[in-house]
Amino acid sequence: MKVYFLGTGTSQGIPIIGSDHPVCLSKDAKDKRLRVSVLIQWENYSCVVDCGPDFRQQMLASNCKKVDAILFTHEHADHTAGLDDIRPFNFRQGEMPIYAHTRVIDNLKMRFDYVFETVNKYPGAPSVKVHEVVNDENFTLGNKEIIPVNVMHGDLQVFGYRIDDFAYLTDVKTIELEEIAKLKNLKVLVVNALREEPHFSHFNLQEALDFIALINPERAYLTHISHIMGFHEEVQKKLPANIFLAYDNLEINI
Repeated sequence: MKVYFLGTGTSQGIPIIGSDHPVCLSKDAKDKRLRVSVLIQWENYSCVVDCGPDFRQQMLASNCKKVDAILFTHEHADHTAGLDDIRPFNFRQGEMPIYAHTRVIDNLKMRFDYVFETVNKYPGAPSVKVHEVVNDENFTLGNKEIIPVNVMHGDLQVFGYRIDDFAYLTDVKTIELEEIAKLKNLKVLVVNALREEPHFSHFNLQEALDFIALINPERAYLTHISHIMGFHEEVQKKLPANIFLAYDNLEINI
């Protein structure tokens, strides 16, 4: 299985429009972060977790020509606003299967009503096939079992996903013990780490490191990173040997 980091930034991306923060002015490509998303591929199957406002740019950068499904973590715009850009995949493949909590599906129907229209739908509009994700109900993509992992983003429920020995969690602040049990014996864990200072709805760096120590994967990658975290190369030097600051266009094999 291959994991391609399409984006590793926060809701504004890095650089932030109009910012003169040193990280926003960095010439290092690893300090330039699109909105957070990953492409996961195995055998002849490809799925994306979240399609934010940079989805089109990310698909072009990754040279991705086929997406078999999109998994949504939650409804915030930095994770969903690129839904309209699935159209090229629709034209080649037909309906795009999407997987999300019922609350998220309802939110998408409100914001992208033309996608879900059933009467007099515009012929060029995106087309989706909706699958509801329910905690404790695993489902199958391709030949692999997908395990939803329930976490809290402040007061908002968010789904992470485990596939084989890989788990992807973003926008986490708290997680219950029964959900932590789903994350044992991982080879790779991806988890959010916003910045060093505490935040009300995201892990900060220390919280992410403590969580990684609790899960004890072979390797861990930090994502959903703010410019306030600091320069990529400087932060990476502070991390334990098996923990990495992810960056856009990073590919890992599991």
